[in-house]
Amino acid sequence: MADPDASGTLDAGDMAPDFDLPRDGGGTISLASLRGRPVVLYFYPQDDTTGCTSEAIAFSHLLPDFEKAGAAVIGLSPDSAKKHDKFKAKHGLTVSLAADEERKAIETYHLWVEKQMYGRRYMGVERSTFLIDPDGRIARIWRKVRVKGHAEEVLEAVRALAKERSAGN
Repeated sequence: MADPDASGTLDAGDMAPDFDLPRDGGGTISLASLRGRPVVLYFYPQDDTTGCTSEAIAFSHLLPDFEKAGAAVIGLSPDSAKKHDKFKAKHGLTVSLAADEERKAIETYHLWVEKQMYGRRYMGVERSTFLIDPDGRIARIWRKVRVKGHAEEVLEAVRALAKERSAGN
């Protein structure tokens, strides 16, 4: 298993860095509180933009299937919890949203990166998804995610992880 700090990245098999962040609806959410079940942790740049809205709607639409497979789904962005509340209400979202305004978790997961759009360079969140197993290890990573079909692909990976774990027990 690679040392995540040495390579500047995280890999499958690494322990997923914990976080404790404000969440939509009040209170906080931490990775440690979800230990014992798979967690889909998807990082996205900003509430209420086209791609981020499509992604959140797709994960919300499939949330019952993720829950049936035993998994929690958390969206994480640098937006505030108050902005998350408005985003959820506007689009009828059901996934949990964590607010990382100081970008601590985003940076710990090495997802605060230089991006480029229309020739302009800027810093932003690299859209990525981490599937974390019930023991807190990263089972799979999707980087530079294309939104279309992504939530379905992640659901299949959650189901495969559940089958793999039940076969191993």
